[in-house]
Amino acid sequence: MKEQLGQVFRFALVGAVNTGTFFGIYLLLHPWMPYFLAYTLAFLLAMVGSFFMNTYFTYRTRPTWKKFLLFPLTNVTNYVIQSAGLYALVAWAGMDTRIAPLVAAVAAIPFTFLLSRKILVPGGRAAAGEREPAGSCPGPR
Repeated sequence: MKEQLGQVFRFALVGAVNTGTFFGIYLLLHPWMPYFLAYTLAFLLAMVGSFFMNTYFTYRTRPTWKKFLLFPLTNVTNYVIQSAGLYALVAWAGMDTRIAPLVAAVAAIPFTFLLSRKILVPGGRAAAGEREPAGSCPGPR
């Protein structure tokens, strides 16, 4: 139970850092391209960072190519929820395109936690405090 609460806390911390990274990239790209393209590129770049932060810090497991390739599946739900929310907030509610992505991101948080945990911690090994054996790793160990 204590490890699961730790995961939730670390996930929230990673989420805050990742959201800040995403939002910063989005704001940098926004003046140079349509808002939705800037949103998509920022989302993809932040997702790579999220993978490494969640494997090493949140779930304390080793990244593997399999997890790296499956991780975007966890973000498909996130992307769909955020994209629909972004569109609705901008097109229907008239929200500023600089703020709408941040608001839309809040609704996707619970889904992202559950799906990322399922992919990054197969069989619940990290929940029991065990580390996975070393495997091929995309990036630093």
